[in-house]
Amino acid sequence: MDFGLILLTIGVSFILAVILAPLLIPLLRRMKFGQQIRDEGPKSHLKKAGTPTMGGIVIVLAFTLAFLKFSVVNTDFYVLLVATLGFGLIGFLDDYIKIVFKRSLGLTPRQKLFGQLLFAGIVCALLISEGHSTAIGIPGTNISFDWGAWFYYPFIIIMMLAISNAVNFTDGLDGLLSGVSAIAFGAYAVIAMQATSIPAAVCAAAMIGAVLGFLVFNAHPAKVFMGDTGSLGIGGAIAAIAIVTKSELLFLVIGGIFVIEMLSVVLQVVSFKTRGKRIFKMSPIHHHFELSGWSEWRVVVTFWAVGLLLAGIGLYLNKGL
Repeated sequence: MDFGLILLTIGVSFILAVILAPLLIPLLRRMKFGQQIRDEGPKSHLKKAGTPTMGGIVIVLAFTLAFLKFSVVNTDFYVLLVATLGFGLIGFLDDYIKIVFKRSLGLTPRQKLFGQLLFAGIVCALLISEGHSTAIGIPGTNISFDWGAWFYYPFIIIMMLAISNAVNFTDGLDGLLSGVSAIAFGAYAVIAMQATSIPAAVCAAAMIGAVLGFLVFNAHPAKVFMGDTGSLGIGGAIAAIAIVTKSELLFLVIGGIFVIEMLSVVLQVVSFKTRGKRIFKMSPIHHHFELSGWSEWRVVVTFWAVGLLLAGIGLYLNKGL
């Protein structure tokens, strides 16, 4: 696979994001699409109230333009596009309802679940039409099990929902998700090149450029937040790349930060409902470190470093080093 194509895709997507963001941010301000801050959150976040959100539009647009330009068109192309744009659309609707209709929860849980199931189902239909392998490999080994269509595709649907929501939980600090996702996409770009999947490699590259371009404006102190438009779109893309490259279980390592973030929320809820006690000062876990006295920037950089370590381990397990 042409490595130059991957670098070109990253560069074009990055430039598009850097151009689009300054055009969108003033528009979001004029439309009063500002972030609402939860009262129960860290008090240091109250000053962020009113910061433009829905900036994920920049990520999705930059990604889409670069992906359409440089990818080859096959079934994998449509799987990646449907997952990214479909989940991004759900996030957009969620953000829009929160801001325009002043509903703090946006889409209801049932509406959001329906949307995620719909697009995950379309992805499964595309995979079935392609004759996608239903075998799942164990990272770091040559062992794989063919679980059959009746088990594999429900697993894929659950996986897409879990990953998109885990990525969404990670979006809570300036630059946190942008940086962590760029690292994860970097690892998946390598895996996709080794799997000789041009669409998956170009998808990962387009996302790297888009999130890094967005990070220019999202780093602390953030001038814009991505909202669910960006986080759910990113989650859909990561899940689809893992599926297309047959590295489904490897996400548990490469996306370890996302897994930890989601587990911290699940454990917190279960502990509080069963024991009446909280495990963390606040979940997701990045807020726990904030309330423990860490600066926001320290939390973000630490999570980036852990994400980079996990990405390296993931590539090693994939025999990528």
